Amino acid sequence: MTSAARTTLTLVALALVLALALPAGASAAGYGSRTLERGMHGSDVKRLQRYLTRAGHGTRADGEFGRRTVRALKATERELELRADGVATRREQRAIRRSVAKPRTGGAAYVAPPTGEVVPGAKATVTAEGFAIPPASAPQVVKDVVGAGNRIAKTPYKWGGGHGRWDDSGYDCSGSVSYALHGGELLDRPLVSGDLARWGGGGRGSWITIYANSSHVYMVVAGMRFDTSARSRTGSRWTSEARSSAGYAVRHPNGL
Repeated sequence: MTSAARTTLTLVALALVLALALPAGASAAGYGSRTLERGMHGSDVKRLQRYLTRAGHGTRADGEFGRRTVRALKATERELELRADGVATRREQRAIRRSVAKPRTGGAAYVAPPTGEVVPGAKATVTAEGFAIPPASAPQVVKDVVGAGNRIAKTPYKWGGGHGRWDDSGYDCSGSVSYALHGGELLDRPLVSGDLARWGGGGRGSWITIYANSSHVYMVVAGMRFDTSARSRTGSRWTSEARSSAGYAVRHPNGL
């Protein structure tokens, strides 16, 4: 057999393996190369499903875009402040991939501001490195919440992270908020987002406001947002940028 013939047979065999590995009518399109929506199949759908599971909204990675994938995608879109329509555009796919990516290693390490550092006035600030500095006028409990948030501000997103133990290798949205509140001795155990939607008092707080529903939770502390969705864009859970609170229950720690 000639070299050319062997090459041809190898290519045919690879094509056959790929065809058998995907559902009938499936596509071998690369991730992010086309818009994905319900009813579609392919290796890129399977990759999206894996990212959605890593984002904390599990779906079976079978390469078929069904109802479960639509639900997981909508929940993730809401977390990332994207249009929650269950359709993954190419831009959205890239945003979702970034949101679950592990932080790069190497290079200079960022150092959080030292405990006790404050800024004048009644509003906190976020440093260029992504850490928060509370205002001097804030109660000590608020400063403690900020300090706890700084400790995990740049840790990875991890589904279920912070629920089995306080010191974890990563934190999901409710694990993150619970950890920061625990730092201020406001929680003695982690709560899921649905529980945080009923925790504390109703309405906005003077220092800390929690926004929660069944699929996501974030909070605003002294004017700064503490939110896992911010990490996909800035590398930190802290951001000074606001987001829509539509669809969220608004709560606050009693007295704050």
